[in-house]
Amino acid sequence: MSEVIEGHFAGRVGGFALEAAFSFPAHGITALSGPSGAGKTSLLRCIAGLTRLEGRLNVAGEVWQDGRVFLPTHRRPIGVVFQEPSLLAHLSVRDNLTYGARRSPVRAEVGFEDTVELLGLRPLLGRSTANLSGGERQRVALGRALLSQPRLLLMDEPLSSLDAASKAEILPYLERLHRTLAIPALYISHDAGEIARLADRVLFMAQGKILSAAPASPSDRSLAGLSAQQRDGLARAALKAGLTPEA
Repeated sequence: MSEVIEGHFAGRVGGFALEAAFSFPAHGITALSGPSGAGKTSLLRCIAGLTRLEGRLNVAGEVWQDGRVFLPTHRRPIGVVFQEPSLLAHLSVRDNLTYGARRSPVRAEVGFEDTVELLGLRPLLGRSTANLSGGERQRVALGRALLSQPRLLLMDEPLSSLDAASKAEILPYLERLHRTLAIPALYISHDAGEIARLADRVLFMAQGKILSAAPASPSDRSLAGLSAQQRDGLARAALKAGLTPEA
């Protein structure tokens, strides 16, 4: 039986109600998609232990949360990449990368040299993070996350703040990461083109609930031309009709 990541969280985050149950394989890239305000980042924060709601979380047979257990964020073997890289400005690229490695209590399975080669970071190692492009900064953030030796990689719209040129720069590195490493990833994105290019499967979320789970397919790319407003409208209509829309 293949390993899975499964859980359920319920509660309120401010004025927002989350009631999300999910299960996905502990390998490959799982995209989490849906309209703005669906609760995607709230769910990611629950998985990371940054927000505590009632619920349970089992990662490949290891309990991270249930009625008796709650692992705090620093004890969860996760790597997190947000929209903004949040690099340490006083450190070089090399030192930002090794900072992630120093904080990991486990034996390195993803080595420094492998990470540098995988993400094309060697020309950047001696540079200040202040002198990097947006795409370069996200590559460094991703490398730092990998060197923390995560069992689960969480990415919250990591390309959304980048311009088209920077997105085009980093996407091949994400594809290489997908092909090369066995670390499972949950990847939040509004961009159907990104999802079709990177993801193995898609969870679709609206109004705090997971509505569907399906393999990623070429149909995801067909949604890429829709505006965010149009996609939100489709999601609301499907939810009202009791349907599970294609992700």
